[in-house]
Amino acid sequence: MHLSNEQLQGLERIYRLNLINSITGIKPANLIGTRSTDGVANVAIFSSVVHLGSNPALIGMVFRPQAETKRDTYRNILETEYYTINHVPLTKTENAHFTSAKFEAEESEFKKCGFTEEYLDGFSAPFVKESRIKLGMKLQQMIPIELNGTILAIGSVEHLFVPDEVLSENGFIDLGKAESAGISGVNSYYNLEKVADYPYAKPNELPDFGK
Repeated sequence: MHLSNEQLQGLERIYRLNLINSITGIKPANLIGTRSTDGVANVAIFSSVVHLGSNPALIGMVFRPQAETKRDTYRNILETEYYTINHVPLTKTENAHFTSAKFEAEESEFKKCGFTEEYLDGFSAPFVKESRIKLGMKLQQMIPIELNGTILAIGSVEHLFVPDEVLSENGFIDLGKAESAGISGVNSYYNLEKVADYPYAKPNELPDFGK
């Protein structure tokens, strides 16, 4: 199949949504935990979390357009500036998927979808107890993307919780051992498995690729 830009724009909406959401491959599946100023805990699945830098440690995530209705996660982060990023466990992909349902603002997705709020080290936003890898985040910047109305939220990593047994001596996290899920498109979930480890790539140390 080959589709031009014009042909892509002419596709049926849901088909186009599924196609474009899946062409980038496997993305991290994360639950974003927030707490409203009224004290209601919220958790929602995101597949748009991305590393932006390690010094300082910055993580970005993309919000859909918020012009018509400001969703709970976006509003809570704007109002409190604190949130958590939690890897979706393989055993909880269905629970995580249904956090995307449009619950009322006073309803907690934690309770509705079978997750447990966890508060660690005095951090104000709720972590997901069932998740093995958790980040406590502080909002640093919101950048509107004018082309489609989405918003890039940039946060600093204030806390990181990782089980010792999934962490290598040089700092790599084995996502297979951590049993973290991946996501493709908007509703397909994947088991992650490490294929190989390679050294830092240098031009003068290329393997023999059989040329």
